[in-house]
Amino acid sequence: MERILVVDDEIAICDYLIDFLTLKGYEVYTASDGYTAIHMVKKLSPHLVLLDIVMPGMSGMKVLKEIKRLSPKIKVIMITASPDQGVIEESTDSGAYNYITKPMNLNHVENAVTFAIQN
Repeated sequence: MERILVVDDEIAICDYLIDFLTLKGYEVYTASDGYTAIHMVKKLSPHLVLLDIVMPGMSGMKVLKEIKRLSPKIKVIMITASPDQGVIEESTDSGAYNYITKPMNLNHVENAVTFAIQN
């Protein structure tokens, strides 16, 4: 079973994604900040990380770079409320596999997750 780590400081988003992704057959974990996310990446070695860009403490961009440094093969899909082209390019240049915009469309989430895990 594929492990997915959802990283977002909004608990409602984490709960929403846990429910949806668990129903789709994934083993889902959450972290509400970047430091916890990095610890969980080391501990769980997830197949995929869904990572919010804007979080207090450590930004999603810094977390992305650290995940890629620790384990370059882990795919990371960035979550953003404002799809600024500069931020999207920076995340892609830093190793992000894809991005999802808020508010989230569950069909888009499912397609992005499925594609990332199968490729």
